[in-house]
Amino acid sequence: MLIHKIRNLLLVTISLTSCDHPKTKYKSFEDYPVTNDNLWSEYSKKATVFKIWSPNAENVQLHLYKKGLGGHPIASYDLHRKMDGVWEVKLEGDLNGTYYTYLVRTKDSSLKETPGIYAQAVGLNGKRAMVLDLKSTNPEGWEEDKGPRVTTPNEAIIYEAHVRGLSIQPESGIHMKGKYLGLAETGTKGPNGIATGLEHIKEMGITHLHLLPTCDFNSIDEAKLDTPRYNWGYDPINYNVPEGSYSTDPYNGAVRIKEFKEMVKALHDNRIGLVLDVVFNHTATYRDSNFNLEVPGYYYRHSEDGTPSNASACGNELASERAMMRKFIVETVSYWAKEYHVDGFRFDLMAILDVKTMNTVSKALKKINQKIIIYGEGWTPGDSPYSRKKRAFKFNIGQMPDVAAFSDEIRDGLRGSVFKETGLGFVNGGDNSEESVKMGVVGCIEHPQIDYNKVNKSQKPWANNPWQSLVYVSCHDNHTLYDKLKVSRPKATEDELIAMDKLANAVVFTSQGIAFIQAGAEFLRTKQGEENSYRSPDSINQIDWRLKIRHPKTVAYYKNLTRLRKEHPAFRMRTGDEVRKNLEFKTCENGLIGYQISNHANGDTWKNIYVIYNARPEVVDYKLPGKWSLAVVGDSFNTNTTTVEGVLKVPARSMLIAFQQ
Repeated sequence: MLIHKIRNLLLVTISLTSCDHPKTKYKSFEDYPVTNDNLWSEYSKKATVFKIWSPNAENVQLHLYKKGLGGHPIASYDLHRKMDGVWEVKLEGDLNGTYYTYLVRTKDSSLKETPGIYAQAVGLNGKRAMVLDLKSTNPEGWEEDKGPRVTTPNEAIIYEAHVRGLSIQPESGIHMKGKYLGLAETGTKGPNGIATGLEHIKEMGITHLHLLPTCDFNSIDEAKLDTPRYNWGYDPINYNVPEGSYSTDPYNGAVRIKEFKEMVKALHDNRIGLVLDVVFNHTATYRDSNFNLEVPGYYYRHSEDGTPSNASACGNELASERAMMRKFIVETVSYWAKEYHVDGFRFDLMAILDVKTMNTVSKALKKINQKIIIYGEGWTPGDSPYSRKKRAFKFNIGQMPDVAAFSDEIRDGLRGSVFKETGLGFVNGGDNSEESVKMGVVGCIEHPQIDYNKVNKSQKPWANNPWQSLVYVSCHDNHTLYDKLKVSRPKATEDELIAMDKLANAVVFTSQGIAFIQAGAEFLRTKQGEENSYRSPDSINQIDWRLKIRHPKTVAYYKNLTRLRKEHPAFRMRTGDEVRKNLEFKTCENGLIGYQISNHANGDTWKNIYVIYNARPEVVDYKLPGKWSLAVVGDSFNTNTTTVEGVLKVPARSMLIAFQQ
């Protein structure tokens, strides 16, 4: 019936005038024509327009399929060449639910079929694109859906997690384990009635959930979901489509989209924003990537000998500086922001991308949502042929006024180098890490009281404003915080490790940058010592909700840290000038840092705030000038009006906060 319908409806194509000859020879990729055309397929019930940019193609065909995988084409059509290397065909009739591919033929070869880089829906394993009425995937109330609004990015408290890892443990109490819908479930309970999943994130006071890559990636076979398989997802194939293994039906291209939106809606209904981890530095494969199946070589950087350059350490790197690559990146993130209401983006290995692209990205996103958050890794594992001065390294953040980067200075300053298991930092007994911690505390801006020559990663400040720095001590990469502390201090007792853990993130939550924590850190998450778990089994990567029962005091401590940061804007000042004016370091000795925030900073109800980080294994006698009220001492968080003066006893491996009204 479907074949008969298509053969009767798809008989009309439009002929388009060729404005650049298909046999034009280009001397280099820079000579390729650039188009401003909309390259997304355009669907209506009356007709669908298919488009692809392939300036060096001699012929482009469109194949239609009944299913997302298997079977032969039910119809095929030649596309017609337009201006600027664009090929297009318009097919009459309602094609909703029809799958399709493009087949590009160049002078040198006939390439494999591809869904096209602008595919918005795909079938099983992303092999074929799907024509889809996107409005039909919107959940009820989608038109009114909005995420949380932040005045400045450092109002966000970001919680990094993995779709599968959050819910897959048998004891999670989540019905739709490993699925988008698992994150949309409310009222979920684990062992002993503890809140899990979305309920736990709400309980912790998190403002934004950062999910590891959820665009369609290569490493999971969606046809074998009964076989447990885990991967972080840093191997993208279809950038504008949600990953199918997290849906309940990867065979139907509409399901993953609908369920992803339901997840977003559930988060927003609970005042939690969504940050997507995006991977525009490399692709899962090179030779047969969708980019190369459209325009061979164009979208990648190459070494002088013609081989793919490899700053990503994944076999290839994308050439963000090329006009059509930049166009694709900007339009892709804009699409996620508009179609899926995403509230932020984390750029994997952002320093492989160029500064101009990141600025174009931020400008486009700010037009969609002024409060959107944009940040990334300001480094690369390898070098690139593209100029370092033009790439989005953290030391070029000053050229990107709406972009933030991770501070590895404070990460390694607090816990020790991630590249050395036995490396020590401020909280676990290391020496000479105080200046690195101080740099992180002020948000990596210029501050007159920091000796940058003693900072571990950067010998100079790199942020203009504190919110351009993400303050963190652990993420999916490398050891969890607890595992790092344990491997670096093998003779430490459990109580000592817990004290180090709490102090590390106490520094994070009272620093001026964007606070970022790894899911499960609040109950001492472990990966059993596994450092690089990108494809380790669920037993390693899953959130073990039983740890929440074992460590209720630690969970309560983290919850109090979140409340403290939310209630006191002095810990999230907006500009570098505000920080320099109001934050003064008072003490900096081995294992001890003290500073004062003054003048009702950033509109805080407290006039003056005194913060002391004691990483020493013994109680420290610390003299405060004048009379103060105690807000935090060890595990105790309170705002009583009892005043103290003179010498205070700061517990070992802990934070103390005092204030004056």
